[in-house]
Amino acid sequence: MSGERQLAEIAAAAARLVVEEGAEYAAAKQRAARDLGRRGGRAVELPGNEQLEDAVREHIALFCADEQPGELDALRQLARRWMQRLAGFRPHLAGAVWRGTATRRSAIHLDLYCDDPKAAQIELINAGVDFDSAQIDPPGRSGREPLQVLSLADRVPGWPEPVTLHLTLHDHDDLRGALRPDARGRTWRGDLAGLERLLGEEHR
Repeated sequence: MSGERQLAEIAAAAARLVVEEGAEYAAAKQRAARDLGRRGGRAVELPGNEQLEDAVREHIALFCADEQPGELDALRQLARRWMQRLAGFRPHLAGAVWRGTATRRSAIHLDLYCDDPKAAQIELINAGVDFDSAQIDPPGRSGREPLQVLSLADRVPGWPEPVTLHLTLHDHDDLRGALRPDARGRTWRGDLAGLERLLGEEHR
């Protein structure tokens, strides 16, 4: 099998995991490669995020084109409420909800750019919001402290399952590179004003 065909096959399998199970991109690619038997004791090239996103859009168009726009709108409305609530921490929406590929199984990812990251935790505690805390060490941060991620749940009216929100706490200085575009010129995240524009476009 050619390299391009193998990448496309992994991307298609990973896209199904993303759409139908709400898997994150990195985990979906690893699992898809493993499930398709590409590991075999040796490293295998994985598709990039842009290729996987293309496959996700194709999967949505084929299998859930009717319901996905409404689900995306509901998640963006919920994200807007939290961005308004956390406005003092410069929230930016990222992930599938920002990029337009989210379904009701998707988590909402908010990046907070804080003068004092602990202040966001204190605000949630004072508001009585239950959350779990974890640390992540994403690529490109060698030699720096891991990032804190606060995970909580909220609901969309009428949905049986809660929606997970992940709040990643960044230093304020990290905001300078936050809006760097992908290879196609699209940003990976946007602020509240950007989200308002997307919601306005959806409701025209």
